[in-house]
Amino acid sequence: MSEMQTAMRGMLAMKTVAVAGLSGHPDRPSHEVAAYLQRHGYRIVPVNPRHAGERILGETCYASLADAAADLAKSGLRIDWVDIFRRAADVPPVLEDAIAIGARGVWLQLGIVNDEAFARATATGLLAVQDRCSKIELMRQAA
Repeated sequence: MSEMQTAMRGMLAMKTVAVAGLSGHPDRPSHEVAAYLQRHGYRIVPVNPRHAGERILGETCYASLADAAADLAKSGLRIDWVDIFRRAADVPPVLEDAIAIGARGVWLQLGIVNDEAFARATATGLLAVQDRCSKIELMRQAA
C-alpha cells in the first residue's frame, strides 16, 4: 500500500472533518462531497469566512480553522482532518492553520496540487493526500 493510500485510509477512519472552502451552494463540489461524508457518519465542520455564522448542511460555518477548533474544544471535540477545497496557491495558510489546531491530516481535493504544502504536511507528521476526492475514495473503500 502506498503512503498516500495509507493516509487516505487513516483519515477516512477519523470522523470529524473541517471542510475549508465549503460552499453553501448545493451545486458546488465542496457541498456535494461534504454532504456525502455527512450522510456516511462524518461530522462536518464548515470553514468559509464568507459564510461565517451561517449554517451549511445544518452545521455552523466558521471564519477560520482556529475559530472552529476553539468552539469544538468547548465540547471536548477536535477536528481530525481538514478537507481542502481551495486553489493550490491558497493551501499553505490553510495547512499552517491545520498544524496549529493539531489536526492529524490534510486532504487536498481532486485537481488541487501543491507539492510544497504536501511535503510540509508530511514533514510535520500529518497524514496528507493531494489530487484525490474524499467522496470517491470513501466510495471505493465501501465497495
